[in-house]
Amino acid sequence: MRYHGRPPRTVAEIGAGTGKATEVLLALGGKLICIEPDPRMAETLPPSAEVFIGTFEDWVAPQGGVDVLACALAWHWTDEATRIDRAIGSLAPGGTLAIFAHEYAYVYPEHFAAIDATIKAHDTQQADPPEQFWFYEEIASSGRFERVEGRVTHRDHSMTSDEYVRLFSTFSPYLRRTPSEQGEIAAALRSTVDGLGGTLLLDLRTTLVLATPRTTCAKA
Repeated sequence: MRYHGRPPRTVAEIGAGTGKATEVLLALGGKLICIEPDPRMAETLPPSAEVFIGTFEDWVAPQGGVDVLACALAWHWTDEATRIDRAIGSLAPGGTLAIFAHEYAYVYPEHFAAIDATIKAHDTQQADPPEQFWFYEEIASSGRFERVEGRVTHRDHSMTSDEYVRLFSTFSPYLRRTPSEQGEIAAALRSTVDGLGGTLLLDLRTTLVLATPRTTCAKA
């Protein structure tokens, strides 16, 4: 709200999912549009929001654009070749692009080493996670935004073995596995956390990137 400088009239959320970030965006005030391709997830979104069932690539912004275009943990699901153009074309003049994501790091190096070894033992093809600021670099290097800001907050968060397995089971590399493979990975992770005393202390890092399209790029 401080960055945008005024209460937004309209806010659009890309990849609203089940509405975890939607609750935060509702607090900004103004009309909220949720863009969500999965009808089952869309059913859980607040009734006060206007819901578009489809992808960001399918969605057409209202005439004049929206004041804020937000995306929480879903920017990587959008089309890399077109998302910058679509974001700029969806924003009203002076509008704000707000992208945020979490990185689940570890307070203790030995916890990271144990979990990393367990994951790699079950997935030798697993790619290294992208740099935390990858979407900041993408937006800033495009040359089409001004006032690009990146902010990181840290919060220690304790998780039991069951809680960590539930978290891990929401990650796409896990979801792409067969049920049998998922069971093996879950059991291995639970055993690893139990071997560390039954609790992991995560360093939850939340990155927020804010940007405004350059005047020559903004929607007319």
